[in-house]
Amino acid sequence: MDAPQPSARAGGVVATLAFAGTTAAIMQTLVTPLIAELPQILNTTSSNATWVITVTLLVGAVCVPVTGRLGDLLGKRRMLVACSVPLIAGSVVCALSSSVVPMIIGRGLQGMGMGMVPLGIALLRDVVPQEKLSSSIALVSASMGIGGGLGLPIAAAVAQYADWRVLFWGSAVLAVVIAALIWFLIPDVPASAKGQRFDVPGAVGLGIGLVCLLLAVSKGADWGWGSATTLVLFVGAAVVLLSWGWWETRTRDPLIDLRTTARPRVLFTNIASVFVGFGMYASMLVMPQLLQFPEATGYGLGQSMLAAGLWMAPGGIMMMVVSPLGGKLTDARGPKFTLICGILVLAAGYGLSLALMNSAWGIMLVTMVISSGVGLAYGAMPALIMSSVPRSETAAANGFNTLMRSLGTSIGAAVVGVVLAQMTTTMGGVSIASEAGFRTALTVGGGVAVVAALIAAVIPAVRATPGTEADTEATPKDKAPAKATT
Repeated sequence: MDAPQPSARAGGVVATLAFAGTTAAIMQTLVTPLIAELPQILNTTSSNATWVITVTLLVGAVCVPVTGRLGDLLGKRRMLVACSVPLIAGSVVCALSSSVVPMIIGRGLQGMGMGMVPLGIALLRDVVPQEKLSSSIALVSASMGIGGGLGLPIAAAVAQYADWRVLFWGSAVLAVVIAALIWFLIPDVPASAKGQRFDVPGAVGLGIGLVCLLLAVSKGADWGWGSATTLVLFVGAAVVLLSWGWWETRTRDPLIDLRTTARPRVLFTNIASVFVGFGMYASMLVMPQLLQFPEATGYGLGQSMLAAGLWMAPGGIMMMVVSPLGGKLTDARGPKFTLICGILVLAAGYGLSLALMNSAWGIMLVTMVISSGVGLAYGAMPALIMSSVPRSETAAANGFNTLMRSLGTSIGAAVVGVVLAQMTTTMGGVSIASEAGFRTALTVGGGVAVVAALIAAVIPAVRATPGTEADTEATPKDKAPAKATT
């Protein structure tokens, strides 16, 4: 393997990858300000318009583990450039759309670019000096949250003061800039799994299983949790994913090495990732609604979409500030310690939310605390994963971890949606979520964060495994990392 790049060049690599991840996340939240207007813009029903959001989630979930594995096989720089192509194409298609079908196609293409973050994190292991690795991983890993926090006010401002198509033309320009930066600044590191085969049946099986599962989770509330469609999708997901697991344990070059993911250190980190993803997204669903609900409800704060985004924007800034500090904490005490600290901060944020949810300033403070916890946790999880997997599986393992976070956000969205739909009050003849519903949703988010902390607490201490890099744990005597064998 090539030696890590000089610090000056490594700095450019980290900045480029963090920018790429932030932009990819902004594209996920791009249509949020347009949700109410999409049926009119696209001449379609509200039900059909929701596919503009759902398709990005589905395609991203399917493509992230696939692009991660292709990064190991073909080279991470090559796949980073490849991910920028559908981002550009999807943005252009959306900008030119006047009906729902091309908009869904464009949003699906944008979802294909979500693999940039795990690819970027995996690349850092190859090009960044060891002393800068933890903080670099933390920043790039948290870029998805940073983009989500900053994307909402930016998109709301553009949607309010300009034509909605400007959002997509702007994202196309950003994607072109990212592609150019990757091409000129990212070094071409040799593929870590060169010569191995790509597991086509594994990719197809995982894709089908994930689509069935995520469709059931994300659309179950609309279709009915006991409807035939939802139940068939859940059963289909279980059958397909079990069959996929059987195949992955028997093929020579699996898409995802389940024996590696079954190692306790990787397994518990991935399980914790699901709960952290849930905890992060629950607050992102509740807080904007509280800010925008009418003041006449007695608990809504009557803010516009733009104002709500601006009140929440400091959360994204805090994540950007805290991530490098989390890297330093990882160097000093180990990624497990950082993960637990981040989850406890996340839980504390939910505790504060129950007391401060009745003022915009209070919600801004809560968002900053929760985002700080997410920044610490998101930065620690890839460090835990990469300390436990061979170099030939780095990108695939990070892609799978990103998938676990996405699964958590999908489950969080479904659970919070059910809570708010069931706990309602009537205002002006219209049924809306009640204050008790919002408090229950926040309590559930806090409870999930506590469970995540308990799971993180049982993550085993690092052990040197052939082909992996042991990293720092909680005590100084564990500090010396094992030499990687490649």
